[in-house]
Amino acid sequence: MDGLDGPNYVGTGCFFSRRVFFGCPSDFITPEIPELRPDHAVDKPMQAESTLVLAHHVADCNYEKNHTNWGSKLGFRFGSLVEDFYTGYRLQCEGWKSVFCDPDRSAFLGDIPIALNDVLNQTKRWSVGLLEVSLSKKSPLTFGVQAMGPIMGLCYAHYAFWPIWSIPITIYAFLPQLSLCSGVSIFPKVSDTWFLLYIFLFVGAYGQDCVEFVLAKGTFKKWWSDQRMWMVRGVTSHLFGSIEFLLNCVGVATQGFNVTNKVVDNEQGKRYDQGMFEFGVKSPMFMSLAILSTINLVAFLEGLIRVLRGRDLDGRFFVQVFIAGFVVLNCLPFYEAMMWRTDKGKMPTKIIFVSIFLTFALYTTGTFMLKE
Repeated sequence: MDGLDGPNYVGTGCFFSRRVFFGCPSDFITPEIPELRPDHAVDKPMQAESTLVLAHHVADCNYEKNHTNWGSKLGFRFGSLVEDFYTGYRLQCEGWKSVFCDPDRSAFLGDIPIALNDVLNQTKRWSVGLLEVSLSKKSPLTFGVQAMGPIMGLCYAHYAFWPIWSIPITIYAFLPQLSLCSGVSIFPKVSDTWFLLYIFLFVGAYGQDCVEFVLAKGTFKKWWSDQRMWMVRGVTSHLFGSIEFLLNCVGVATQGFNVTNKVVDNEQGKRYDQGMFEFGVKSPMFMSLAILSTINLVAFLEGLIRVLRGRDLDGRFFVQVFIAGFVVLNCLPFYEAMMWRTDKGKMPTKIIFVSIFLTFALYTTGTFMLKE
C-alpha cells in the first residue's frame, strides 16, 4: 500500500491535514457552520462565552443527526466500530493519499492493553467493525476497487476480511486432532507426492513471514510470539467477533461496545515484562483457548503412542501429529497458566474445570462421529 496510495490509517501514529475532512481534493464541501471551516482563523479567546456555546453545540451527540454531512461526507466517517480504518479507507477512496514516515526517533508514544482479556476484547470489537465494512455497500471488493483500483481495493479487503481467518484456523485447531484420536487419516502419507505440497506451503508461508518480520527490525522471539497471537486471535476474538456480527445481522442483542482497559497495576506490569500471559478473569474466550490446548495435547500424546507402537509405519498420521505438536508448542504458556502458576494472572479454576468437561464431551462426540 505504501508504494501505491499510501498506508491505511489505524487509529494512532498519524497526522491529518484538516482539509481532508471536507471533501475530496477537487471538491470542497462547506460545513454548516463557518467556524468549522479548516481555514477559519480563531479571533476570540477559548474561554469566551460564544466560543464555549458553539463548542458545546457541535459536540452534542445529536448534532450530526440534524441533517448535517458530519459522519457521512465530513469529518470522521460513521457506520463501523473501526472508525479509524473506515475513515482512512473512505478518504483514500475520495482521492487522498497518505505518506509513511518512520524516523529513527519514535514520533508517537502510547499505551496498549497488556491483559489478554483486554487485548482479545479489543480485537473482537475490531472484528465486528471490519465485517461491518467488508459486508457493506462500501465493501473494498466492490466500492473500493471502483474508487481506488483493484490493487488498493484488494489491499483493503485483506484487512477488512481479517476476521474470517477464524474459519480455517478453528478447523485446523480441532478437526485434524479429533480425526487423529479417531484413527482417521485426512492428509497424504509421507510417501505420497502430495505430502511435499503441504511441506512446501507450511515452510514457505512461515519462512517468508519470519524473514519479513526479522527484516522489519524484529527478532525471532517476537515473531514467534506474533504468530502465536495470530492463532490465539483466530480461535477467540476473530471467532467470537464473527459470531457477534452475525447475531447483530439477525437482530439478536449482544454485549455492545466495550471500552478497552489500558490501566496496568504493578503486578501485571511485572508479569508482562517477564513475557507472561495475563489471564486472571473469567472470559468465554479463555474457555476456547483451554479446550484448544487440552484437545491438542491429548491428540499429540495419542499420536506419539500410535507411532511408538508401530501403528503408523506408513506415515499416514504424520501431518496430524505434527499439527497437534505445533499447537502444543504454541500452547506451553497456557498449560503453565492452567497447571503451575499461582499468581493472580493464572487461568481461573472454573474455566479449567469447565473446559476439561467440554473437552471430554467434544472428544467423545468427535471420536463417535469420525470413527472408521
